[in-house]
Amino acid sequence: MQEPSPTQRAGMAAKAETKGQVKPAAKSRTLWGDAFKRLRKNKLAVLAVIWIIFVALVALTADLWAQDWLGSPTASDSTLMATTSLLPPSAEHPFGTDPLGRDILVRVIYGARVSLSVGIMATAISTAIGLILGAIAAFYGGIWDTIIMRLADVFLAFPYILFVVAMIAVIGQSLTNVFIAIGILGWPSIARVFRSAILTVKENDYVDAARAMGASDARIIARHIFPNSVASIVVYATMNIGGAILTESSLSFLGMGVVPPTPSWGSMIQAGQAYLETAPWMMIMPGLAILSTVLAFTLLGDGLRDALDVKMKDA
Repeated sequence: MQEPSPTQRAGMAAKAETKGQVKPAAKSRTLWGDAFKRLRKNKLAVLAVIWIIFVALVALTADLWAQDWLGSPTASDSTLMATTSLLPPSAEHPFGTDPLGRDILVRVIYGARVSLSVGIMATAISTAIGLILGAIAAFYGGIWDTIIMRLADVFLAFPYILFVVAMIAVIGQSLTNVFIAIGILGWPSIARVFRSAILTVKENDYVDAARAMGASDARIIARHIFPNSVASIVVYATMNIGGAILTESSLSFLGMGVVPPTPSWGSMIQAGQAYLETAPWMMIMPGLAILSTVLAFTLLGDGLRDALDVKMKDA
């Protein structure tokens, strides 16, 4: 048998080496996976997420440690007033105290519960209503589109905060009613955003193909239109949480929010007005809490908007 030539031997060795190598599987890429990767590169958005998580954890775990360290957020003891009334910020009271001797920091912590719960619940209500009505308006069009969009125009024609105050006056003053009122009156903007996104998506070929295959309207919306339109809603809803927190603070400032002595950032600022010159920390500390939390949700929404932009490419 003839021996292979050196050239043939080299070719056989190369083939054997190629056979032994296993090509690595290509990594699957999804919209949300790419978005998360881009979001991690946005330092401001990452800082915003860290701050939001920190505020939420502090507020949720406050019962375990805050009152033992700082005292009750709602107590009004005359003995306490005589010894700790209007103390400036110190190691014992980092944010100072109010005229009733209550620690400002513990009230800011418990006020975070009110603000975050209102922001999240109100946004959930307005988003649910907006998604349903926006989907109906965009998908069916015609008379449905006209009715829903004109109804949205009516809602948007009224000054928002006055509309919320009027609704609170009708349904009553409580924390539950606050996020119900904010949620119900906040749907028009979300409906408009979602309608616009659906109008863009519904013209795609895969929607026509699903319809041609006999898919029902509900299935087309749930399986094809909604997943490809939800990115804009995620961004808008995130920013809307900050707006709901501002609205709740405004209501509490006007005396139409949560009922005292439950602490709220807005009511704390309202109570600190009379002490602006003698005890400015009464307004500054809850004001900084509102500023930092609303700014965090705005920065997160801005980061999500950039991360979910399919036109952006990784560097």
